[in-house]
Amino acid sequence: MDHAMKPRFAPSGLSAERAFASPGATVCGVDEAGRGPWAGPVVAAAVVLDPAALPAGLDDSKKLSATRRAALFDAIRAAASVGVGIATVAEIDALNILRANDLAMCRAVAALGPAPGGALIDGNRVPPGFPCPARAVIGGDASVLSIAAASIVAKVTRDRLMDALAAEHPGYGWETNRGYGTAGHRAALERLGVTQHHRRSFRPIRNILGDECKV
Repeated sequence: MDHAMKPRFAPSGLSAERAFASPGATVCGVDEAGRGPWAGPVVAAAVVLDPAALPAGLDDSKKLSATRRAALFDAIRAAASVGVGIATVAEIDALNILRANDLAMCRAVAALGPAPGGALIDGNRVPPGFPCPARAVIGGDASVLSIAAASIVAKVTRDRLMDALAAEHPGYGWETNRGYGTAGHRAALERLGVTQHHRRSFRPIRNILGDECKV
């Protein structure tokens, strides 16, 4: 099933998940972080929430402070089934960002273990060959609890990866810009050059590399 819906947010329960699958079937929410940055991997998460142990305050990760995201990350990991999938910079450059993002999402669902009965995916499309029945949900990170949980796990996981890369490659500001194309990041590229963690298939990086770029 590959079509989009836009349900109302149901902070008190899992109504969207229940409506999608047959009674008793597990349904995961899926979301990603890092499609747009110039550097670093793209990270996806799949989360199956326990109706009896819903972390309080789940919401779109973009609406939460870093401190609140970190606390909810721990609460989700403690009370839910969580899978994380990563597509590397090399895969992004070889496949393109859309296909690499699809790969990360499929890996996240596979990391759950047994395939869930269904998946609700943030966005307007279901990746080809997805490992279980799925539906795209436009604005799902702000309207479906399990997708909101996945958005938090994906965001915190990727932020921590970028913190580690920032420590290895100081000067690019990845600990704050997360690899996005800020003015400071652009200035650092001009001053320090392109690293192996930059996405050479992205036009700003290609333009800097010029003839050196082989992507």
